[in-house]
Amino acid sequence: MPKHKTICFITSAPDSIHSQRICEGIFAQCEKYGYNVAEFASMINLFFYYQDYAQGEKNIYELINFEKFDGVVIDSLSILLSDPNIIIKGLYDRIKEAGVPAVSISMPYEDLHVVSSSNEPMLREICRHAIEVHGCKDICILTGQKDAYEAELRMRVYVDEIEKHGLTVKDEHRVYGDFWYTSGEQLARNVVNGKISKPDAVIAASDHMALGFIEEYTKLGGKVPEDILVLGFGATFEAAVADRTLTSIESNYSKCGAATVDYLRSIIDPGAEIIPFEKSMEKLLHLGESCGCQPDVKRTMDFIRTSIYYVGRNYNEDVFNDNIDIGLLMENYIPEQLAASKDPIDCLINISKATFIIMPFVKFHLCLRPDWMDVNKDITVGYPDKMKRVIVKSNIDGTDYADMADNELFDTKEMLPAMFEETDEPYAYYFSAVHFSNKAFGYSVLQRKLKDYSKYNVVYRNWLRFINTALEMSRTKERFVILSRQDKMTGLLNRRGMYESLDKLLDKLDDEHEIYVGVIDMDGLKYINDTFGHGEGDYGIKRVGEAALGITQEGDICARAGGDEFYIVGLREKGSFDGESVTKQFCDKLRELTIPDEKPFPVTASIGCAVSHGDVDFETLLSEADENMYRFKIARKKHRR
Repeated sequence: MPKHKTICFITSAPDSIHSQRICEGIFAQCEKYGYNVAEFASMINLFFYYQDYAQGEKNIYELINFEKFDGVVIDSLSILLSDPNIIIKGLYDRIKEAGVPAVSISMPYEDLHVVSSSNEPMLREICRHAIEVHGCKDICILTGQKDAYEAELRMRVYVDEIEKHGLTVKDEHRVYGDFWYTSGEQLARNVVNGKISKPDAVIAASDHMALGFIEEYTKLGGKVPEDILVLGFGATFEAAVADRTLTSIESNYSKCGAATVDYLRSIIDPGAEIIPFEKSMEKLLHLGESCGCQPDVKRTMDFIRTSIYYVGRNYNEDVFNDNIDIGLLMENYIPEQLAASKDPIDCLINISKATFIIMPFVKFHLCLRPDWMDVNKDITVGYPDKMKRVIVKSNIDGTDYADMADNELFDTKEMLPAMFEETDEPYAYYFSAVHFSNKAFGYSVLQRKLKDYSKYNVVYRNWLRFINTALEMSRTKERFVILSRQDKMTGLLNRRGMYESLDKLLDKLDDEHEIYVGVIDMDGLKYINDTFGHGEGDYGIKRVGEAALGITQEGDICARAGGDEFYIVGLREKGSFDGESVTKQFCDKLRELTIPDEKPFPVTASIGCAVSHGDVDFETLLSEADENMYRFKIARKKHRR
């Protein structure tokens, strides 16, 4: 089997039409050339209002080890428009350090090679439709951020085509926005308030801006298309299913995506054949009610069918392999099943079982930080040096692994070691951040066939949200368990934790071993509290606990029983236990811990031990050790006199 070259593709909102069209070209060419694709993407637009969540999503870009890839494609449009500086700069610096060939889509950045979006013919066609079909003469252009490459390009092409028809675009009708609903809404308010004169038509450089204008203008009492015609760009899902369907035209990003792979091929496989990417340019213009044309009803219905919430659908194999069914996701009560997980391992098993919802796939991998359960070690940026693959679910070789064993540890710089193994055909590997809010747990990798690029959609994005929440719930449950078993001041087990651990310890008791108990009680705690304050008393309790823990052996139980009393319980080989030696070790350890602090009071504690002989009755053994501790305490007081 061949070892396939691997192209790294960086984007955001991978289930958007913009990203899907780029993927169409990239994946088609990679399949022809036998290249893997590793896609790293925030599942949302990076300017998402919930910025802590957005930070959790952005973390996936920190994982990329560019040295492992043969080439890189950056969807600069989606990255730069939502986060203009931080992410792209970090990616660029690491690409340059790795020395890997890279190409940018649509928007230039530093010295990266740029593949043009090739959208000029579509931009001109939408203008011609407004002018030649509807007779519009006074047209307002709404584009993205001022001085941004793609926004300025679209403005320039629109204005040029309008001027070719002998018309002029007024300065007040050359409006800059943000490619999102908000700028369309603002334009509508400005028109209604008279800040901008009412045009015959608004041509927006994105569907979302156009839809934002329609919604706000209608809300303020205006009528579309009776007052103003509105046309968009992108031919998005939202345009097709809006209350008033939007006239729009598809972008040519599939051709652009294909061109990026062809460019990289000329570098990584010099002299190899470049196979043309073919796609019909017909029927890219989709008519809607927003300009007064008869809407493309079939296209609208196709979109609706792929997103409708089915409750009682006939769920056969075709439906599962189609993977565009939010009803299937919601009606299976996956969140409830995950929430019912008894412990972290059970949660991982339930996640593995729930992968049926994200079919079709070749394999699903879940990789988490080794310490992901430790709520005291949260990280928000980057990943540790080692990761642990806790789930592998395969539909090709029967692998079904869900555990937290250390044998699945690997170097994080490998990202997913299996990605670089020899395979019978090239695959797509979708890397997504696994997190709760801004707390990074790890990442998931969905391995699919390249032809299934269009099935990476809203179902997977929302399924991952269920997984994120389930993992955080497991952490929270475990935290409550720990708090119920652990003494907050010392970090040792409390009395409840001790008794829960005792059963496991006694199960290990055999004819070769005996059990011993040590009882420790701090001396003079009341005097320290009354004279120096309770803070100093707490200091003494903590030091006694540290000394007790310091003389335990592996497998022993060390607990704070309450107040200033501590227990040690452990197994020893028969006849080997030496109570005097344990007492000396403890006293020496306590002096070692306290003398350097130079407190104005001594910190001492009394200790008593007992060891089993024959049948074990723990409570009897504990009482014996307690009596020995008091004898030690009385003897020490007499000695001091």
